[in-house]
This record gives sequence, C-alpha cells and structure tokens, in this order.
Amino acid sequence: MPSPIGFLRQNAPWLFAGFLLTFSSSFGQTFFIAVFAGDIRQEFGLTNAGWGGIYALATMASAACMVFAGGLTDRFRVRLISPVIMIGLAVATALVSLSTSIAALTFAIFLLRLMGQGMMMQTSMVAMSRWFVATRGRAISIAALGVSLGEAMLPLAFVGLMGWFEWRTLWMVAALFLVVAAGVMVLVLKSERTPQAMARDNTSVGMGGRSWTRVEVLRHWLFWLTLPALLGPAAWNTAFFFHQVHFAEAKGWAHFDLVSLFPVFSATAVTSMLLTGWLVDRIGSPRIAGLYLIPMAFGYLLIGMAETLWIGAGTLMLLGASVGASSTMSAALWAEFFGTANLGRIRAMTGAVMVLGSALGPGICGWLIDRGVDMPQQAFGMSAYFVIAATLGAIGGRRAARYL
Repeated sequence: MPSPIGFLRQNAPWLFAGFLLTFSSSFGQTFFIAVFAGDIRQEFGLTNAGWGGIYALATMASAACMVFAGGLTDRFRVRLISPVIMIGLAVATALVSLSTSIAALTFAIFLLRLMGQGMMMQTSMVAMSRWFVATRGRAISIAALGVSLGEAMLPLAFVGLMGWFEWRTLWMVAALFLVVAAGVMVLVLKSERTPQAMARDNTSVGMGGRSWTRVEVLRHWLFWLTLPALLGPAAWNTAFFFHQVHFAEAKGWAHFDLVSLFPVFSATAVTSMLLTGWLVDRIGSPRIAGLYLIPMAFGYLLIGMAETLWIGAGTLMLLGASVGASSTMSAALWAEFFGTANLGRIRAMTGAVMVLGSALGPGICGWLIDRGVDMPQQAFGMSAYFVIAATLGAIGGRRAARYL
C-alpha cells in the first residue's frame, strides 16, 4: 500500500474529482439550505411545520427519482455525468432565488435535493468505490472531505454575508460557483474509462464470492438490519440542522453563535472520516458496522441537556465523530458485502433510503415543534433511536462477515 503522500500524488485527479463533487453537493444539503430557513419562512408566510412539510415533500419526491436516476452511474462516465449534475444543481439554486410561489419553491427544493444530496454524492461515492479497491476506504474518506469542508465554511460564510446581501442574491452566487465547478470538473477528468469498463477490469465480489443485484440486496436480511442505521443519521441530523434557527432560540443562543460551532463538528467529522477510512482498509467494514453510531447516541443525549455553548461544542464533536464514520461506512460497506458490479444501482437504492430519511426527519420534528415539543426535548428520543440502530447494525455486520 503506498504512503499517504504517494497515494495522493498518484491519484490526485480522481480524488480531487470526488472531493469537488461532495463539496459542490453542499448547496443541496440541509446544513446550507437551513441557513435561509428564517428568511424563506418569513417571505412565504410558513410555519415550522409548513416549511418542514414542503421540505419533506420535495425530498421524498427526490428520493423516489433517485432509485432510477442513481443507476445512471453504472452507465455513464463520471466525466460526462458530473458536469450535467452540477449544472442541474446550478439551475436549482437559481430557481430558489427566483421563486415567488410555494409551488416554485417546492420544485426548486426538489431539484436541490435530487442533484445535491442525491446524485452528486452518489456519483462521488460510486466512483471512489470503483476506482479504488485495496485503498477504497482511504479514497472514500478523502473524497467525502468535500462535504465536511462545506459544513465548516459555507453556513458561517453565508450567515455573515446575509448582513450585506439579500438572501436571494446569495443563491445566485451559489449558482455561479456551480457553473464554474462544472467547467473545472471537465478539465480535471480529461480521460476516464466508463464505469462498465472499470468494473470488468477490477470487479470486487461480495458475500459468497459473487456480485449481488439490487433485488437480491433488497431481499437480504442484512439490508433490513442496517436500515435503521441508514435512516437515522439522515433523518435526525438533517432535522437538527434544518431546525437550527429554532434550536438556537430554544436554548436562548444567538443563531450566529450556534453556526460558529459548526467548524468544530466538521473538524471532528474529518478526523473520524480519515480514521474510519484507514480502519476499513486495515480490518474491513464488518467490524465497525453499527458501532460508529454510539457517539451520536451520546451526542443527542447531551443536546437535550446542554445549557452552554461549551457543552454545545462537545455535543457537536460527538455528532461529528459518527457522521464522519458514517460517510465512509455507507459507501464501503455495500461494496464489501455485495460487490461493485451493480454498485451504482445498489447505492441508488440505499441513497434513496437516506434521502427519504432526510425528508421524514425535518417534517416529523417540525410537526412536534408546532405542538410544543422543542428540539432539545426531542433529542432524548433520538438518542434512544441510535442505541437501537447501533445494536442492529453491529449484529448484522458480524453475522454477514461469516459469508465473506
């Protein structure tokens, strides 16, 4: 296995392509969209439940489309498909800026979620899983650094810019960035083989020494045991960031002060992500399955009790530890257990589950908030959820490891 520096040098274009995709996906991720929640609710006269309902509807629609659209990563080159996705996300950000009705806003959110959290993350993770085998965990973790950098930089930067620019103008700035990023992607990936050709040359098999189809994965007990672990982080972390304005108000904190803690979350996530990538390459994903959610369980327990920003920073470190590990595990685990021949279709299905979770979380939490159950109170239930999900995931990973 090459040294870290040698690995980066040898694979710089491919790793940067994965990184750029995940960073650009930030504009369709909840942590970015939620920065504008207060302005959007005020502009369109929405309650927390109303805004959460629109977000849930648009995200669920994007999850349904992901099941079919995600399979395109099995058929087309990353060099061809990634600029198209980036332009699609640029169109979505421009539509948010131009929206004057609830219907237009809902469609814009649908495109943001489909192109950003859905297709852009899907393309990056499938590419890393296919292009790298022995160093798959390391490659996935490096590519996933893009979204961590986005979490650390973009909310803080755009909250600061909101004091100088109108919120619609800032969405146009995002659109311009994505157009430029699409051009950079074409330059970085000047030559690239198709996913099918790469799969034929370097196919990795899964359990039983074979490559699994999407239907077979759906019927297998491992998928159902890991389902809570797939849904949970997407649902409840999305809800936390989506309702961050409400959470800050419930704690009596300034929104900017809460956002200023996000780099702590991102730094921990990056550290955890790289460590998990190293562990996956050394000992495999089955031994870590499920266990990576334990810090998140403790984090949500502390979220319910936190009274100061210092404790808030500690809770975000715990959440970041699990989120970073999850970013690597959610890509590596499926390749290791089910092979890479049909990975695009399998990831499209699991990605749709995660997108569905990100739709349900904000909607459920918004409904509870409007009924007097604030986010700190809800956090205790979230903590219990992650204890159960971690247990089921650990059982599934260890049972499935017998068939590798």
